[in-house]
Amino acid sequence: MTRYHYAARLNSFLTRPELFWPGRTARPGTFDLIERAATAVGLDAVDVNYPQQTAGIAPAEMRARLADLGLTLNGYAMRYNGDPDFLAGAFTNPDPVVRGKAIDLSRRGVDEVREAGGSMLTLWLGQDGVDHPFETDYTRMWEWEVEGVRAVAEHDPVMPISIEYTPNEPKAITALPNVAATLMAIEEAGAPNHGVTLDFAHVLYGDTSPAMAAALVGRRSRMLGLHINDGYGKRDDGLMVGSVHTVQTIELLRQLKRDGFAGTVYFDTFPDGAGLDPVAETAANVVTVEAMLDIIERLPEAELEAALGSGDALAAHRLVQRAILGIDA
Repeated sequence: MTRYHYAARLNSFLTRPELFWPGRTARPGTFDLIERAATAVGLDAVDVNYPQQTAGIAPAEMRARLADLGLTLNGYAMRYNGDPDFLAGAFTNPDPVVRGKAIDLSRRGVDEVREAGGSMLTLWLGQDGVDHPFETDYTRMWEWEVEGVRAVAEHDPVMPISIEYTPNEPKAITALPNVAATLMAIEEAGAPNHGVTLDFAHVLYGDTSPAMAAALVGRRSRMLGLHINDGYGKRDDGLMVGSVHTVQTIELLRQLKRDGFAGTVYFDTFPDGAGLDPVAETAANVVTVEAMLDIIERLPEAELEAALGSGDALAAHRLVQRAILGIDA
């Protein structure tokens, strides 16, 4: 029995279509991808991009189809980048009509994810920000961003609204590039249903420790979403869990356990880059996280706390390597 609910990026299941749909030439639709995802061992939830992956699907139909496949809906993830009106920003667009359009679209997302049985709406705001110096008034851009996230949260004060920050992509510099800015925006918005989605690769190429970012979220807000993946810290690589930063992933999971995180672990990985079987990759990610949780349970917490309290990195390293490798480093 797994310790968490596990979800995966639905678009990942477009990879290697011949393995699941031999001979098919038509592009798989949303329900096709969900059906394929349901075959991944250990996966029991999905996130769906809104509005792209919900087009033409009634919320009741989404709820029923997921139930038939034994899956739950973790939530809808807002995607504004499919609309050319939002190229210059969604909540931070200089045109008030476009800002209103982004807020209205997000409010509809809140309504539909509730009807579909989801547990939260995630705001990914990579299109909000700047590409050039002297492109905007930064104070005004900040105010627009806070007004936008507040308006979405106040639409349904009971529905959790999670903010997934990213340093860049597609904007060169986003309005919410790091955990500190995100927590500041949440505090200024003042909506109790706000929280944070932490993406491991985003934190890496933002030059921050994932565990430290999680600890800050635990102090000033709450962790609503967790996107686990890996990379080399230069971009959003979306590699398999623990494939590069094994120890830092374990450190993050330990921090989340200490903070009482009980949400869904979402695999935001890109198997298409290496042409991996997405079903096998997802199953491998589940096994990896569960194995890391086993390692965390083997850590001698009293000794580790003593080492951390005194800043003794060598002593802490020895304890961690013993739990991982069975050796005294």
